[in-house]
Amino acid sequence: MVPKVMIILGSASDMAIAEKSMDVLEKLEIPYSLKIASAHRTPNLVREIVKQATDTGIKVFIGIAGLAAHLPGAIAAYTPRPVIGVPVDIKTGGIDALDSCVHMPYPSPIATVGIDRGDNGAILAAQFIAIHDSEVREKVINLRKEYKKKVFNSNKVVDDLEDKKFLVKDYLKVENLKIEKEDLIEIDESNINPDADVAIIVGRQSDLIVAKKVSATLDRLKITYNMKVVCPIRSNQKFISYVDAVKNAKIFIGISSNSSQVTGALVGLTDRPVIGVPCENELGREHMLTTVNMPPGVPVATVGINNGRNAGVLVGEIFSIKDNNIIEVLTKLKDKKINL
Repeated sequence: MVPKVMIILGSASDMAIAEKSMDVLEKLEIPYSLKIASAHRTPNLVREIVKQATDTGIKVFIGIAGLAAHLPGAIAAYTPRPVIGVPVDIKTGGIDALDSCVHMPYPSPIATVGIDRGDNGAILAAQFIAIHDSEVREKVINLRKEYKKKVFNSNKVVDDLEDKKFLVKDYLKVENLKIEKEDLIEIDESNINPDADVAIIVGRQSDLIVAKKVSATLDRLKITYNMKVVCPIRSNQKFISYVDAVKNAKIFIGISSNSSQVTGALVGLTDRPVIGVPCENELGREHMLTTVNMPPGVPVATVGINNGRNAGVLVGEIFSIKDNNIIEVLTKLKDKKINL
């Protein structure tokens, strides 16, 4: 059995977080490998593991580390494959590790998930692989249904509450509600490429500056995309209808400030991977935190604030799993032999 995912820990003390990743990969029946190597104490070991793993067929890397958390970045230095970063809470609530993972220089993105979210790291890896593997995609869809079912079942806790004189338990019983899909409205599809690989959705006009960095990178990688400005808060029905119109996209990119509502809305509407690019206006750091710290089952592959170019490179890395031409371009890009 040849592994598809390589999990690398910076320390054996990170094993509890790795267990979350392994549990998900076991459930999805995706072969994986697990190694421990330090970016600081054994840098040559990291290099050899990553290079040989890339050469022998690993599709996605997951780097798990706390404190300075340079491990995911060290992995990214030696492979054109996508690297997922799982920051670990050691001393400062994990914020130091999160900042280290997410704020990577171009062209070395880390698809960062929330602090201690090894489960979301594995789900994201599966979503990347599922772009090229229909069986894995079906398993991801079924796993997401399990997470959804947990939410519905958790309402039973309400029935066990006692001594609440004014709690009306039988009002809008969740198990009796008929939940229908949002009515779609007509969308002008004249400018939509139904076969585009990527859908870029921008929260507001002022975020287009960052979106253009994404589109410029995708243009040079020759990856097709659709792009639209639509806000899920101000225009919810229009947002849902547009996502439905571009549902054939293999990857979605949400670009927004203001609580990063675009990515949060997207993950509920698609099983495809969602890349989040937080934008800076008054509160850039806060927008990054609301993008990356997603609950179990709905990861957002977050890149640094305003770093649209890294989002484009990450798309290329995900497609490199099957496209050798993109691997060649990405390798030259990282070696600074070309500039996108």
